[in-house]
Amino acid sequence: MIPALLVVLASLVQSPARVELVESWPSGTTLDHADLRDASAVWIEVFDAAQSSIDLAHFYASEEPGAATGSKLGLILAALERAAARGVKVRGLFDAKFHTTYPETIDRLAKLQNVETRLLDLKPVTGGVLHAKYYVVDGRVTYLGSQNFDWRSFEHIQELGVLVDSAPVAAALLEVFDLDWSIAGGTKRTTATSEAADAFPLRVGEGVAAFTVTPVYSPAELAPDPRLWDLPRLVALIDDAKATVRLQLLTYRMTGRDGTYFEDLENALRRAGARGVKVQLLLADWCMRKGTIEGLQALEPLANVEVKLVTIPQSAAGFVPYARVIHSKYLVIDGRAAWIGTSNWEKDYFHASRNVGLVIEGGALPRRLDEYFLAGWNGAYAKPVDPCATYTAPKIGD
Repeated sequence: MIPALLVVLASLVQSPARVELVESWPSGTTLDHADLRDASAVWIEVFDAAQSSIDLAHFYASEEPGAATGSKLGLILAALERAAARGVKVRGLFDAKFHTTYPETIDRLAKLQNVETRLLDLKPVTGGVLHAKYYVVDGRVTYLGSQNFDWRSFEHIQELGVLVDSAPVAAALLEVFDLDWSIAGGTKRTTATSEAADAFPLRVGEGVAAFTVTPVYSPAELAPDPRLWDLPRLVALIDDAKATVRLQLLTYRMTGRDGTYFEDLENALRRAGARGVKVQLLLADWCMRKGTIEGLQALEPLANVEVKLVTIPQSAAGFVPYARVIHSKYLVIDGRAAWIGTSNWEKDYFHASRNVGLVIEGGALPRRLDEYFLAGWNGAYAKPVDPCATYTAPKIGD
């Protein structure tokens, strides 16, 4: 076990974990939840409280062209710059491929004192991309979820993340970050593993309020600890469901981009429905695209399985590319266990691309996440998938 992990485990008794759901929502919609804090405000608060380090891993970074400094992402960037100016060491890790599409914000950060950025190219390593969206502050506070480092994520997209105050969780994710950071720096990937999984599930609290927390990630091929691979843990959660399986994602696809059948999650959902569990999938209308909608239409007629697509109205200011969509990624089992993460449920996200997540069992958070799901499921923006309809994909980009 690495020395840093031993230190933080020793501190657990004095500093129990805290976990909080945090959201973003498209302006002009009814998707705001009054009891959940706004992600942009939380990010600013966390960055302004940083004392020594901020380690960010994100798919990409993109500020609105010509945006005023008062935009939500502009305010977040200003908080990050304040942290660097007072001596906080900032490491920013971003996907190499998407840097070619959105270079400006990352290049702006790279010019700051106390900020170092690297670009991770996973194409020759696993064939995927850095799709994770998380940061660790002072080796203690972690945020992960669906928000990209993108102005649209805070103003025009429904997003959900989780703020975690836990040294063991932070240490496990820093192992992932440090591995990817070293690969981006030119170090060859090693196959050595740590003992991070031995610290989890991490039990927090006592009695009926107690819950456990386990960080998970993908792909298994990328150490440090393959035992924390998220795919088999998601299958196990679904296979343990007794009453309900509720899943919200941007996209769900039963075939891989290579044309092969992605059976792990598909079969688990089918098994759940076959044994009488109520299975509900809430997905973005981006799933109307050819190659994706057909699999959803095949699921919808199954006993105990329902699929709905969500269409978000366009902004009053006009069309916003790659926005006005639900992008949250989470699973709730029986209102007692949950996964929240950065992966859409497609083969490449689990087998090739870097993603992270958190499994929480027990306590209040899964129940609150179940309520969050039902609000969307029963809301005005969600419509059932018609197995017999011919769908036309919505306009997504420019």
